[in-house]
Amino acid sequence: MPETLSDARLATLVTIKDMDRAIKFYTNTLGGKLQYRGEGEMKDSWASVKLGKNEFWLIVPETLEKRTLAYSTFMVKDIRSVVSDLKVRGVKFQRAERMSNETKVEGPIAFESVGASAFFKDTEGNVLMVWQNSPPA
Repeated sequence: MPETLSDARLATLVTIKDMDRAIKFYTNTLGGKLQYRGEGEMKDSWASVKLGKNEFWLIVPETLEKRTLAYSTFMVKDIRSVVSDLKVRGVKFQRAERMSNETKVEGPIAFESVGASAFFKDTEGNVLMVWQNSPPA
């Protein structure tokens, strides 16, 4: 049986300016636990902090927007089936973006070494993300 969004967990993605400062706030101040921090050239680009049953993904975008941007992420086991199901339901996905030289793009899905992502907007213009950890090759 194909996976649907009703099977997904949620994570909140929050754009930040300073990774060390943000990790300190989400862990020391709010009591969260650092789950993962990017490695190598990605060290100051993203991190995952667990706070209670919730996960916050801290990211530093290449260009900061004038407004605060935070959006929900549906964490799934099979991104291809979820994206396919949503397309059938009329969801229009954004074009996948290359985050590094290793990025593999398959339609609206961007595959990285740590996982795969696909973005779409709700009817109000809010960006939502579908994410799969460690995608298959």
